[in-house]
Amino acid sequence: MEEKKFDINSIIGFVLIGAILLFMLYQNQPTEEELEAARIEAAKEEAEQAAEDSTKQAISFDEATEQIVVSSNDSVAMADAQNKLGSFAYSASLPSAQGGTTVIENDVLKLTVSNKGGYITEALVKNESNYLGEPIYLIKDGNADLNMQFSSENRLLNSRDLFFEPELTQNGDNPVLSMKLKTSANSFLEYRYELRPGEYMLDFNLRTQGMEGIMDTSRPINLDWQLQAYRTARSITYENRYTRLTYQYEGDKHSKLSPGGEDDELEKDVSWMNFRQHFFSSMLLTDEAFPEVQFTSTDLVEDETVDTLYTKRYGAKMLLEPKGGALSYNMNMYYGPTDYQILKEYGRNLDEAMPLGWGIFGVINKYFIIPLFGFLSGFLPAGIAIIVLTIIIKIMLSPVQYRQYVAQAKMKILKPELDEIRQEYEGDNMKIQQETMKLQNIAGASPLKGCLPALMQIPVFYALFTFFPMAYDLRGKSFLWADDLSSYDVVYELPFHIPFYGDHVSLFPILASIAIFIYMRMTMGQSMQAQQQPGMPNMKFLMYLSPLFMLVFFNNYASGLSLYYFTSNVLTISIMLVIKNMILDEDKIHAKIQENKKKPKKQSKFQRKMSEMMEQAEQQKKNQQRARK
Repeated sequence: MEEKKFDINSIIGFVLIGAILLFMLYQNQPTEEELEAARIEAAKEEAEQAAEDSTKQAISFDEATEQIVVSSNDSVAMADAQNKLGSFAYSASLPSAQGGTTVIENDVLKLTVSNKGGYITEALVKNESNYLGEPIYLIKDGNADLNMQFSSENRLLNSRDLFFEPELTQNGDNPVLSMKLKTSANSFLEYRYELRPGEYMLDFNLRTQGMEGIMDTSRPINLDWQLQAYRTARSITYENRYTRLTYQYEGDKHSKLSPGGEDDELEKDVSWMNFRQHFFSSMLLTDEAFPEVQFTSTDLVEDETVDTLYTKRYGAKMLLEPKGGALSYNMNMYYGPTDYQILKEYGRNLDEAMPLGWGIFGVINKYFIIPLFGFLSGFLPAGIAIIVLTIIIKIMLSPVQYRQYVAQAKMKILKPELDEIRQEYEGDNMKIQQETMKLQNIAGASPLKGCLPALMQIPVFYALFTFFPMAYDLRGKSFLWADDLSSYDVVYELPFHIPFYGDHVSLFPILASIAIFIYMRMTMGQSMQAQQQPGMPNMKFLMYLSPLFMLVFFNNYASGLSLYYFTSNVLTISIMLVIKNMILDEDKIHAKIQENKKKPKKQSKFQRKMSEMMEQAEQQKKNQQRARK
């Protein structure tokens, strides 16, 4: 009964409170004058909000670049844009300031150019793919930047932050893209791109029109080109070794930055530069040399076991030189293969952008190996072309190798007599060397006659060593178990990583190592049997070191190079066996040596000088021994 009474009282209380509130609202309701004032205030606030919304629609502000984009002819918006950009506020009022890109392409190259900055934001090399089978993009996802920094009306501006107006036309079969950064309808900074069918090289012109008094040419104007090179090959370390910034300066001089760590260089009168990514290149060339360029290169590969996206970061800050208050540069850009034949066709010493070796090594590559391999690979599979190339080179060097083996055979025949000399003068190393040289001179069997032919082959071997890592024709070509002759072959994946060796087993380096071991066993066998002379290299150590070096070092090198060394050593062994068993007659050589020993042998000036020096050294040694006694 008490609970029911409480409920009724509560209801009565709520009713009374509601009545009181209604009475108070009635007593405090606004007058007609107050209502009219409220309506006026609301209308004012609505008008101010509409004006603010209108301004926001007319102006957008990019905090990252502090740039203003004007999308209407609103006078307030234009005034605000002019405070930020000066005369270049005009470019922010054009439709192109809303963003967008334009594509120009041919059958081998596709380029995407952005309104913002007016530079290439995508460069696709058609009909090519990386080690994962993905398309080759030299530029994509912001890895490159082309920016012109200049002063205008007491402001420092960057072209990358401003919007260019695109205009796509045709010049015959060539697509032409004009990107203009305007200050009025007839005054602008223009980037002009023209691409020809079937070419990786395009025209790139930079010029100004009607910018006198707007662009301050009394202050430095710099064109800054930055690029991070994408990884495209299976082996990061191998690719990064041949990824390098090269350039031409002061006429026809050439130089390069270090492939490792960080490097920078300030050069004068630069006519072209190449941001090389091993088998692909991004190049900028100019008809009129840049008076000054600051180059930078940074190695981005810190650990070869980590899956790395970029290999190098390149930079080139070019000083532009105005003439008559205006800029005008006729340039070219190249986005394509680092292929000697392609670069050579363009002239301008672009073949120097490839590491083909210095001096005689580069000459052998340019005028013999590259043309010959290009001819062979034109009608033969790449692997067969390597084998045929090796056979041709071996045939050409066979006379040299014949002389080398004859010298080795003579040394083998003289071994018993050399052993007698060692026994007779045991403990007197100087006398042993004197008598040994005398016998070799009489017999015409100097070790130098065996070394010199071998030295004559070194330029060819080194030229081939520099040729195969840059042979674009090998890229993506398979042979036997090798999927790509420009990269290492894999017959077994290791579950761990071995320093200097890698995480895989390559078969071609193993075969090449075995062939080298057999070859060195054949050529050094007699030397190892002989007593080791002081000061002479340990032949047994060399016999094991060279194959081991091949096995470890070449495990991450191009399988095409290992195939060459394997084939070369197999052919060398075969030639030596043929010479030994079918050409040379050791009995005749021995008889001829004995005849030579009977004839008086006239020493050359060099030999006489060496004999005198050795005799003096021997006499000095005896004097020292007597002095001790």
